[in-house]
Amino acid sequence: MMKHARGVLVVLVILMAGALFAAEGKKYGKPLTLKKSVKISEILATPENFNGKKVLVEGPIVDVCKMRGCWIKIGSEKEFESIQFKVEDGVIIFPAEAKGRHATAEGVVSVKTFTKEDLIEQGTKHAKEEGMEFDSSTVKGPKTIVIINGEGAVIK
Repeated sequence: MMKHARGVLVVLVILMAGALFAAEGKKYGKPLTLKKSVKISEILATPENFNGKKVLVEGPIVDVCKMRGCWIKIGSEKEFESIQFKVEDGVIIFPAEAKGRHATAEGVVSVKTFTKEDLIEQGTKHAKEEGMEFDSSTVKGPKTIVIINGEGAVIK
């Protein structure tokens, strides 16, 4: 009877530890330092106000880089709006299973304007990575892109 009770106790401790880990989430990269998050919609509406600044954002992960796990797209509180959270290749690797989970992520906002040629090059590369066709005639340029250069994230 005592052996059975100990076995049950051990199982309960293991389950509680797993639940605690799941509540805290899986950490990637550097520890988060900022306490107050910024809405992704606010960054996208006025990117010049955030360019070069460190921000903390939160939201659902709507996409993950399929090649190297080097970026995630975090959904805004506004429908059909997201921002790319890009990390250094091989330093942080996001698993494909992260899609659909919640991210709290910290990094520096970067606003860049790309020429039509840059966009065609990026589109061709992305299509190859995704195994899709790419029609360069659909590209209009130049285009301003807003990303967050990722430093750290917690995924739950």
